[in-house]
Amino acid sequence: MFALIRATHPEPAAAVTVATGLLALAVGHPPGRAAVVTATVAASQLAVGWSNDALDAGRDAAAGRADKPAATGAVRRRTLAAAAVVAAAATLLLAITLGGPATLAAAIGLAGGCAYNWPLKFTVLSPLPYAVSFAALPAFVVLALPATPPVWLVVAGGLLGAGAHFANTVPDLADDAATGVRGLPHRLGSAGSAGVAGGLLLAATGVLVVGPAGPPSWVGLAALATAAAVLPAGWYADRRSRLGRPTYQFRAFLVVALVAVGLLLASGMPQ
Repeated sequence: MFALIRATHPEPAAAVTVATGLLALAVGHPPGRAAVVTATVAASQLAVGWSNDALDAGRDAAAGRADKPAATGAVRRRTLAAAAVVAAAATLLLAITLGGPATLAAAIGLAGGCAYNWPLKFTVLSPLPYAVSFAALPAFVVLALPATPPVWLVVAGGLLGAGAHFANTVPDLADDAATGVRGLPHRLGSAGSAGVAGGLLLAATGVLVVGPAGPPSWVGLAALATAAAVLPAGWYADRRSRLGRPTYQFRAFLVVALVAVGLLLASGMPQ
């Protein structure tokens, strides 16, 4: 059972699920309905994580990934594949209780994650499923009210997702390339991908500041200024570091992503 949990990519899955629950409450879902919204996204995260490890088991074993249960034999690929199918079905069954538009958004988000696992991870379109799935997530939360998600919210989600793809890939470019992964970040290289990641995350933050109705708040402007300052600081720290990996830059990406998520949660019911 522990190996099956480890194969879900528990840290990012938990982060996305918790953020979804907080967003559901922030936009006005009553607790019971917020729980269903959160469970739907949790099931989707499980489906994507398990299918990813099932598909990548061979490459992970070749790369000596001791952190991957399927690569070490702690869990069978067939078990992961079956679990992914069950989780995908649970995603749709839960979403159906929230209405047709919300179900469609949940299905799009799930399809995006699965399309990244295969085949888009290996192509120049690798950022696309991240952008689609992250745009679909806040749209799903709002559609489940039911209400119409504003354009700025969907755009911010898409930018945040694409930025997360580049930021998450930068530290592992060499390992990925050695096992045949040739997504867009791998073709741009470390410096190019880092620049794109920073630009996309900063753009997402900017949209969340200026998108809601009314003038930008001082808190939002301060958050945007913080994000703009953190990115070059991380780059400079890595230039001075002897670690040989973009450690501080990755932390800077994480800070900016957290700022963007904080702005998203603070926006309340979208207008």
